[in-house]
Amino acid sequence: MLDILRLRVLAAVAAQGSVTKAAKHLNYSQPAVSHHLAKLEAETGARLVQRVGRGIRLTPEGEHLARRATEIIGRVDSAAAELSAMVGLRTGRVRVAGFLSALAALVPHAAGTLSREHPGIELQLTEGHPRVAFDLLRTGKVDVAVVFRYDDPPPDDIRVTPLFDDPMYLLSLESGQTLAGNRDSVWIEGCENCRREFLDACGKAGFVPPIAYTSDDIIVKQALVAAGMGVTTMPGLALRTHRAPGIEASVLPGFQRHVYLATYGDPPDPPATTAFVNALRHAVEQIRPGEPS
Repeated sequence: MLDILRLRVLAAVAAQGSVTKAAKHLNYSQPAVSHHLAKLEAETGARLVQRVGRGIRLTPEGEHLARRATEIIGRVDSAAAELSAMVGLRTGRVRVAGFLSALAALVPHAAGTLSREHPGIELQLTEGHPRVAFDLLRTGKVDVAVVFRYDDPPPDDIRVTPLFDDPMYLLSLESGQTLAGNRDSVWIEGCENCRREFLDACGKAGFVPPIAYTSDDIIVKQALVAAGMGVTTMPGLALRTHRAPGIEASVLPGFQRHVYLATYGDPPDPPATTAFVNALRHAVEQIRPGEPS
């Protein structure tokens, strides 16, 4: 009986064109690839490869078996994926990292859908800034993350799928406000590590904002605005989670953040992760968080 592992090695040699490239593709050593080819020749009683210079090429018998091996491996991999999906959606776990307003405004809707459609999947949530979420993905501590960026692109090693653009608002006691129209106002903004995009937007509007109060808590910031202590900016998603009475929210054209789904490693994702991703996309379609409120 032909060994499926050795058939996979032969198919890789045919696809990659050399033992060296096949070994790299399979994460094997070159001697291991040569060993499997020799064993396969012994099993079949046919000469499958021949040396040409410093390399090798497949014989006609080797090419024929490689084509069949590719077909066989494709069917085996498809069957394994289908079985994994069937089992994985009855039981499984998906670990999700996300920033606070996403966990408050989006993830509960996705969690409800996931619970109804796949009650056997366990959902674990971790709050974290996008930088933290990327590190959690890289170290395998979470399976998927909801992150945001402004104009800076996501890291090259992270797979991202755009979800929506989250508009930024100016919060004050009056409607229809702009950044430039509040150049002399007292400002309430986040910590120094979280101000870069706000300061850039103000710079484009032609002023440096006088920041008198610092807080990253949306409830504190809105309470200060409601008390007449100053003005602030806030993403729309955060505004959906809490809105203090008496404040007005004016959308700031051209100032927004981009919200993504992020995963790490080559696709496909595990079935439980895919189920959560689909549930979150459905939540975005239903809530439409990128539209001004």
